[in-house]
Amino acid sequence: MRNDVSSFLANHHFPVDAADYDIVDALRADMDARLGGGAGWQDMTRTWRLPPAVPPKNRSVIVIDAGGTNFRSCLVTFGADGTPVISEFKRGVMPGVERELSRQEFFAAIADNIAYLKDRADCIGFCFSYSMLITKDGDGIPRSFSKEVKAREVVGVPVGAALRETLEARGWKRGLRVSLLNDTVAALLAGAAGSGRYSSYIGFILGTGMNGAYIQPAWGDEGRQIVVCENGKFGAFSRSDFDHALDAKSLHPGEYLLEKCCSGGYLGPLGLEILHTAAADGLVSADCAAALTQIPSLSLVVLDEFLRAPERAQNVIAACCANADDRAVLHELLDALIERCAGYAASILAACLAQGGAGADEPVCILCNGTTFYKTYRLRERIAAYLARYAGGIHYELVQKDDDITLGTAIAGVATSLVY
Repeated sequence: MRNDVSSFLANHHFPVDAADYDIVDALRADMDARLGGGAGWQDMTRTWRLPPAVPPKNRSVIVIDAGGTNFRSCLVTFGADGTPVISEFKRGVMPGVERELSRQEFFAAIADNIAYLKDRADCIGFCFSYSMLITKDGDGIPRSFSKEVKAREVVGVPVGAALRETLEARGWKRGLRVSLLNDTVAALLAGAAGSGRYSSYIGFILGTGMNGAYIQPAWGDEGRQIVVCENGKFGAFSRSDFDHALDAKSLHPGEYLLEKCCSGGYLGPLGLEILHTAAADGLVSADCAAALTQIPSLSLVVLDEFLRAPERAQNVIAACCANADDRAVLHELLDALIERCAGYAASILAACLAQGGAGADEPVCILCNGTTFYKTYRLRERIAAYLARYAGGIHYELVQKDDDITLGTAIAGVATSLVY
């Protein structure tokens, strides 16, 4: 890294040493505090659920995947041999992204989106990827919304019961079972449904948001079960001036602080904070600085395009570069953002590995999902490299599976019983 870029980042409290990305111990201390009933940043959420010992067969389930900016729905049918078939897939916009919705409007929007699947199954698997309390009957009660979803009246409402009430009022068959889970649990269940000898399972999402789930060996007097960590809410780590500036402008200041450093919903705006500050500090030429200050917004897609081919990129960042030095500086700045993201993400995975207590002999299956994880410039391989350093001798495998969230949600939807 060039000395001027390194000094600029250090002056704004952005870590430039790889050792600063290792926050495994801090994450684990916070997890332990919550598991012990104390205060902490991460919501360690009981799911009352384990992967099923026997795969579902001869069943159909309606699947809803609500998270980020997308709302997806489909029908999944498990055949006589347990093979799943996905049909009737439909994609829409997540309710509450475009404007604030009331409770009634929120569930009416969901009901509108799945009206085409009316009475096609007697159960719904609902992947609801926000912080929520899971009840023993498989319902979910939102604690808060991230990813800029606006539906404050839904916080504290049992989502499954409210959706069932809405659907029955529209003539759906009564007695419909709605099972709530989030995308990390769905990823974990999909990993457990695959082949391979594993000692335990982890689900990890790095897309619009960021979160992890693992199997906790025991929780006080309660037995083994999947636990959702809400890692994106963690905040006991050093943040840069850019992070503070972005947080102050967000819909929920002071919340989801680690997610705002790493997830796809924030990396673009965070990159823009860095570029605007670089312009103000005179890190680039005057012409480049003037152009950078005129950029009103920045997406991860544009940031990623520039990182992959700075000399050939035809986008707003490349257009700001007056010369090769400008281009090199901007590339190093934005690349440092991806490097930090990789270290923090690997720290989450290493913390989940350690908390799970498995992997001494047979590996732990880590199923990773998310467009940010797989499509961002050099991010996947950097996470893998940092995890190899942080894992502390625990054996694991990073796994990818097609339609993982859909499959895991379907498995949860047809489950006839939970752990407790």
